Amino acid sequence: MTETTQRRDTAPGTRTGKQEGATAPQGGRGSSASPETRGSTAIADTVVAKIAGMAAREIPEVHNLGGGVTRAFGAVRQRVPGGGSGVTQGVKVEVGERQAAVDLDLVVEYGAAITDTASDVRTNVVNAVERMTGLEVVEVNIAVDDVHLPDEEEDESEREEQRRVT
Repeated sequence: MTETTQRRDTAPGTRTGKQEGATAPQGGRGSSASPETRGSTAIADTVVAKIAGMAAREIPEVHNLGGGVTRAFGAVRQRVPGGGSGVTQGVKVEVGERQAAVDLDLVVEYGAAITDTASDVRTNVVNAVERMTGLEVVEVNIAVDDVHLPDEEEDESEREEQRRVT
């Protein structure tokens, strides 16, 4: 989803983005239209995905984003020089002219109330995307793919150490 969407900004209370009753300047330079109505703003899907991914990770009960296979590919990608940071791992977005929809795959910490965590993530993502882009977030769909157990980290680091030795 690398498509770029354009959105026309219009001033509140106007139908076309131009001030009603405004006349063109005579002999002057510039336009009588307010600056926010001049031109359009294009926001790429990847921008919204990064904002949503960062906002979801800000919730303490979220251990990681992405399903098992996605996380495995993400770990490989992070080891490859220039492979990226994986901020959008587990995040899918659809961006329209004025609205966006977000799908997230989460791994939550063991002991966290999943419904409360999902609600916190949803609120944080909606607030961040709407504040930073001006797009209306119509939905944030959350799939909890796994629960991170406290002893899993020790197992993962032991496996990583064994791989380095062999």
